[in-house]
Amino acid sequence: MYDFKGQTVIVTGGTRGIGKGIAESFLKAGARVIVTYTSNEAAAAQFKQDNSQFAENIDIQKLDVTNYEEVERFFKYIDTKYGGFEVLVNNAGIRKDSVLAMMKESDWHDVMNVNLAGIFYMCKFAVMSLMGKRYGRIINISSVMERYGFEGQANYAASKAGLVALTKSLSKEVATRGITVNCVSPGFIATELIEDLPDKLRETYLARIPLKRFGSTEEVAACVLFLASKEASYVTGSTLEVSGGL
Repeated sequence: MYDFKGQTVIVTGGTRGIGKGIAESFLKAGARVIVTYTSNEAAAAQFKQDNSQFAENIDIQKLDVTNYEEVERFFKYIDTKYGGFEVLVNNAGIRKDSVLAMMKESDWHDVMNVNLAGIFYMCKFAVMSLMGKRYGRIINISSVMERYGFEGQANYAASKAGLVALTKSLSKEVATRGITVNCVSPGFIATELIEDLPDKLRETYLARIPLKRFGSTEEVAACVLFLASKEASYVTGSTLEVSGGL
């Protein structure tokens, strides 16, 4: 449906789960895709193998989004090698669930650093690169937890709510430069995170979904591609929920 030939797309956390589905959809749409990962070498190698038919359009980079200097070097690499990029998808994120009273201080800070500070760093250097083009698309992957705040996820929910607020503010700052900034907010998506849940908990989550099924990574990716397209030029500061009606 969408043609991204000639465009360079960055997808953080793009070798597994939702990120992988997003990256693969951009590859199928003709884009050059720079995929980042933090530490899972096996998943990075598997991504490359699974998408060998797009080998010439794949660039896999190890990146810690919580390291300011590392993020700065990453964008210098992109600008030098490819002359910049058009689309950034901030998908990298973590969960460390625990009821708040028992939550480790480190678990709070780790989730905030990856899910919020890391996206601040990525957006900061992305905007600096995109300003000269007077065109760009930034899509931040949030979660319906920012709205529901399930028990045991105070850190995760707070980080995702903060991400929505960041998105709204940034969208206003860069609008006159032709850069749009939006969120995609998935609900329960069929990835390894869902597959690893106990059967009883899976059934509980499934019962909450009006469509009575988990979503697919392809369904999330379709929304990301829309917001990344030139056709979405009048959509900015918004959050598109992909949750089956939650």
